Amino acid sequence: MNRYNNRFHILKKEYEILISRKNKKVFSNNGIYERYKYPILTAAHTPLEWRYDLNPETNPWLMERIGINATMNSGAIKWEGKYLMVVRVEGNDRKSFFAIAESPNGIDNFRFWEYPIQLPDTDPTETNVYDMRLTAHEDGWIYGIFCSESLDPNAAPGDLSSAVAKAGIVRTKDLKNWERLPNLISKSQQRNVVLHPEFVNGKYALYTRPQDSFIDAGNGGGIGWALIDDMTHAEVKEETIINHRHYHTIKEVKNGEGPHPIKTSKGWLHLAHGVRACAAGLRYVLYLYMTSLEDPTKTIAEPGGYLLAPIDEERIGDVSNVLFSNGWIADEDGTVYIYYASSDTRMHVATSTIDRLIDYCFHTPADGLRSAASVENICNLIEANKAVTVETEQVYL
Repeated sequence: MNRYNNRFHILKKEYEILISRKNKKVFSNNGIYERYKYPILTAAHTPLEWRYDLNPETNPWLMERIGINATMNSGAIKWEGKYLMVVRVEGNDRKSFFAIAESPNGIDNFRFWEYPIQLPDTDPTETNVYDMRLTAHEDGWIYGIFCSESLDPNAAPGDLSSAVAKAGIVRTKDLKNWERLPNLISKSQQRNVVLHPEFVNGKYALYTRPQDSFIDAGNGGGIGWALIDDMTHAEVKEETIINHRHYHTIKEVKNGEGPHPIKTSKGWLHLAHGVRACAAGLRYVLYLYMTSLEDPTKTIAEPGGYLLAPIDEERIGDVSNVLFSNGWIADEDGTVYIYYASSDTRMHVATSTIDRLIDYCFHTPADGLRSAASVENICNLIEANKAVTVETEQVYL
């Protein structure tokens, strides 16, 4: 009993120290956003009650009974004054599930709710669920769209790696009681599906990512747009690509919408991920683009290159060299909390403002798609800076 009590005391103390640790803003050279020193969620942040049998009679060694491998790819929402993430939690058994973590300030002190989300189990072929995007829609519901993964029924005998991706849909009014709706019907496999927060021409609007197979986008040209009559029987009948993939860019392999876009006075602000191939495998980064308020399918700004890419410890994890985001929160004061996962392992936050992100989108040169264009952009900036330097010198003279 003394052994159990001593071990429990240590576990509880270390857990509380971790959960209550204050985060620290890290100075940003780029001026666009600030990162923070510590991850906001790791596997160690999951409650002890989820992982340990705390009965000394049935677990005298106080062993971990259910292992947690990662916390990642979280949807986000501001709810009743709290900052909430619907976290993809992955167990040691490789199965993912959803759980809500809550913070008073959006940057630290995230604590999980007592129980993980128990989704209605409506599809007996569904093996894994992950990466939920949350949208508080103007119809009064909060919708969650996530990836529902199953073994490919057409896989060759013995092939246990071929999978099929579907877009699962749930909705809620209180983030506690979830109604499962039928999966999205689409001609192609769909992952990274996101619901636009407003009706468009009286219809629901979805950002899609058509792909030929579970991994490869294939002929899928980029981020799509589809209008849906009824979310309770959602079907993609017609799809238009609104954000294209391009050769030798950050999104040549595939790209996908992150969270739903933020409405600003200058347009819809979008966060997306881009994927390219390199010698180390696939590299995931995050980028921004903006679309018109009058026509959300029309791109009005897209800065060249990435906004966020993995650095330092972020580059290391279960799937290294990856940043992924499917959640952000725009606060009433204009602060934007960008929640992102690194290397399929842990969650981080970066903060910026609506004004800064809009400035970045409209005043960062677009990708000219050729080296010559990149050099031209730098030379143009040098020339512009020369004029500024001359004017500054004249003022001080």
